[in-house]
Amino acid sequence: MDDRIWFALVIIIAYFLGNISPSILIGRQKGIDIKSSGSGNAGTTNALRVLGKKAALATLAIDIGKGFLAVEIGYLLSTPTAAMFCAFAAFAGHIWPVCFGFKGGKGVAVAFGTVLGINWQLALICLGVVILTVLITRMVSMGSIVVAFFFPAACFFMEREFFPFALVMAAIMLYAHRTNIKRILRHEENKLNFGSRKGGEAK
Repeated sequence: MDDRIWFALVIIIAYFLGNISPSILIGRQKGIDIKSSGSGNAGTTNALRVLGKKAALATLAIDIGKGFLAVEIGYLLSTPTAAMFCAFAAFAGHIWPVCFGFKGGKGVAVAFGTVLGINWQLALICLGVVILTVLITRMVSMGSIVVAFFFPAACFFMEREFFPFALVMAAIMLYAHRTNIKRILRHEENKLNFGSRKGGEAK
């Protein structure tokens, strides 16, 4: 098969991998529409709030896994350049899934999975930034926002060829978190309560 066809094919596969939305599917099994419950977002945080810890862990694992797998498919079936396009395609498929009316998650977990496939050291550094920010601020959204700024800057030094993709992905993640940013500025964003035995949130 022509290399250009393989290049296009792996990108299409990556996009539809991104369409896999565990929180939506788990919610349907429980008779819950995740997109009209809680924050309405099909990501890990809302899955935790609406569907519980097991569903949230499954959502997180699958979202990371599909991003990683999309990149690996690009490497295995095409070229390193294709793998980078696959990373963006999976990310876009997660945020705008054609299978679910173009309404998906905010892209943080799948972005981590794609970066894990491209440069695991960079991925772990970004994960460290998220964890540190959440521990300091007690806001999951703040961790996502801070890493969205950090991610492309780190790519510029550690994975220069991926920098243009990282820049666009970061901008999309920030736009997806626009309501969280507004709540943070108004001091209304939910905070994690690490002292609670139930692992709840504090206003």
